[in-house]
Amino acid sequence: MLGLRVDGYHELDTLFQTISLHDTIQLTPTDEAEVVLSCDDRRLATDEQNLVGRAAKALQDRFATRQGARIHLQKRIPLQAGLGGGSSDAAITLLALAHLWRLAADREALLEIAGELGADVPFFFCGGTARGTGTGKTVAAMGDAAGRYLLIIKPNANISTAEAYKVLDERCLTTRNPKTILSSSVAEELFDNAGLVALENDFESVAFELEPEISRAKAALLNVGAQAATLTGSGSAVFGVFDSEDAQRRATQAIELETGWRVFPCKMVGRDDYRDAFGDLRQLLT
Repeated sequence: MLGLRVDGYHELDTLFQTISLHDTIQLTPTDEAEVVLSCDDRRLATDEQNLVGRAAKALQDRFATRQGARIHLQKRIPLQAGLGGGSSDAAITLLALAHLWRLAADREALLEIAGELGADVPFFFCGGTARGTGTGKTVAAMGDAAGRYLLIIKPNANISTAEAYKVLDERCLTTRNPKTILSSSVAEELFDNAGLVALENDFESVAFELEPEISRAKAALLNVGAQAATLTGSGSAVFGVFDSEDAQRRATQAIELETGWRVFPCKMVGRDDYRDAFGDLRQLLT
């Protein structure tokens, strides 16, 4: 985090990366204007607080359509983990409903709506490896790094994003080193051993202080052979990077012995593979 902007938002310089861990969304268009959202995880709100429902409503308002939808969300991405689960779901909802409702929506219009929904949402129109600046909404694609194996741990701890920012503001934290690293590197360098060690997350010190279990999760990843490990977003998950599937598998087995921690083995997903997964919707990503 680079400091507080004059508009009250925080100036960020961050690295985004798509991974194979994902939710599943089923969307059925209807002739009624109502959008009905359901979810297999009862902890997730299905009212106007949910980004998926807000995305559908914003699309209706922007294009003055009276069409609606039934949407069912199957969650795999853990809640309150800093993994962009809600943001990715919102982006996919915009793309899918624009197609299903046959709206005259282009990428620029959808990106504008995405930016209004949340700072992380526009990234999911890009995919792969990307750099986010400003409030995070300004996304610049970087050359994709080679596929790496990841292990994500969601410990029994949650960090409020608002609280994390508040603590950082109180400390007047402005970090310049990560900006230099990101601006002078290509993705392949960022994800080699030296780059991984150099990259830092300013939220770590706050997260570790508020929830020491998150620090223990990071240490556990390093202890089982991760080449590097760090906090995801503002937390509360942490991820470790491994150079082979075998190393990832051994680490997963060891970590799972820690009772109560949720463990998610996954991989980095490059931009081309990410976009290919959209099929007919890919045209809205380019």
